[in-house]
Order: sequence, then structure tokens, then C-alpha cells
Amino acid sequence: MRAVLFAFALLLAPSAPVLAQALPYHIDPGAREIVPSLAAVPSIRFLTTADFPPFNFRDDKGELVGFNVDLARALCADLAITCTVQAWPWDQAARALEDRQGDALIAGLALTPQNGALFDFSQIYLMLPGRFVTPVAAASGFEPASLDGKRVAVRRGSTHAEFIRRYLPTAGLIQFDSEIMALDALSKGEADAYFGDAMRASFWLNEHVGCCEFAGEPYFRPDLFGDGLAVAVPAGADAVRQVIDYGLARLKRSGAYDELYLRWFPVSFY
Repeated sequence: MRAVLFAFALLLAPSAPVLAQALPYHIDPGAREIVPSLAAVPSIRFLTTADFPPFNFRDDKGELVGFNVDLARALCADLAITCTVQAWPWDQAARALEDRQGDALIAGLALTPQNGALFDFSQIYLMLPGRFVTPVAAASGFEPASLDGKRVAVRRGSTHAEFIRRYLPTAGLIQFDSEIMALDALSKGEADAYFGDAMRASFWLNEHVGCCEFAGEPYFRPDLFGDGLAVAVPAGADAVRQVIDYGLARLKRSGAYDELYLRWFPVSFY
């Protein structure tokens, strides 16, 4: 998955003016009212990885960049906390956190029962929904029921393909080896709609203006598409977790979170 995401990072382009885009809102607004003891957390050592674009990766100059990296730094700057962000290999990052070689891991660690036994997690700050993409003319007033008997392009073996099998059994699945191949089939008229990971589709749409659009609403299904992204901290590190939750709420309230989101995802996938 991480190797596939690297290709999508190459599609990142400067954000054009965007109007009326739906934005993430997973932050508990009440968290900003619970002011933790910042004196108890004078600094946060964030751990991440360098192989998960566009969230955390190295640019062509070797600098560690990405949405997660910018979010961690923005949080620390807003709270006037000293912040470091250090990259670890993916297969060592969680163990480094467990060994207290860092205070928090912001790298997309899955919220599984196994990880929950080892770590505590902040509130979710971003989810990755599934979405339909259709030609522009078909996007207005789109209803999934309109795909009865139509061709829906999906990535082979994906949970998005399973979603269509479960909930739109009368649609005709056309399966491809990658999301890009499925979306390209839509642009060529070989499919009537695409269903898949909305984040990946957003980068493709940014490169195919005038062809296609997101259609209908985003689908948030933790059982199929994952729980979303949260910051992991060592079990029992309540002071750090509370400061991170408080900081995330402040960034959302100020608009700084939305600015970061649209900087990295110029076509919102919400």
C-alpha cells in the first residue's frame, strides 16, 4: 500500500482556489474546552516514517515532509511546545514508541485491538472514505441506485469491491489491478462509475479537471475502509494524549487544520 501511495504523491500540485469544499470534522469540539497542563508536556518527540506519501515521506531534497509532518509541527507551534519529528523504518516505528524512544507516533498506525493493547490513541483526525466518481454530467443528483445494470470500476480484491457486491449487487463490477487503471477506464468510457478510496481518487481528479467528479456522499465504513488516522502514544501517557487532542481541536477551530488539509489535498475527498 505504501509503495502505491508514493505514485500518488507525484500527482500533488499547487492548490488552486477552492470554493465550498467539504472538509473533515472529526475533532471533538468539546476538547478545546478541556485545557490540559501544558507544563507537564514541555516537548513532544514525534516519530513517523518516510514511506507513506502524501502523509509522511522525503521530498526530492531529502527533507521529511507530508500532511502528518506539517500537522505535528503546526500543533507544537500553536501550543508553543518544542517539537521534533524523526523518521523510522515502518517495521521499527511502533517498537520505538513502545520502548519510549519517542512520545507519539504519527504514521497511520492501525487502530486494531492488538495495537490498542500496547498504545493509547488520540481522537481521529482524518478518515479515508470510499466514494463514487462519475463523468461530470452524471454527478449532479447522483444516486447509487442509478447504477443498476451499469458498469462500476473497482480495484481488484479491494474492500471497495466488496462494498459494491454487498450493497449494489445489480451493478456490473469491472475489476482492475489498480485504482489508476480503474479511473482511467472511467475516463475512456469503459465504465459508468468508479468506486474506491476517495483520497487516491482526489489526486487523479486534480489531474483530470473537466472529465469527472465525485458523485454522491462519502461512505465512512470502519469495518471496511478502516477507522481513520490517529496519533499513537505509549499506554498510559495520558498527559501527552490530552495535549495532542487539545492541540488538534485548536487547529481545527482556528482554521489551520483546514488550510493544511487543502494544501495537501487540493481536491477535498469529503
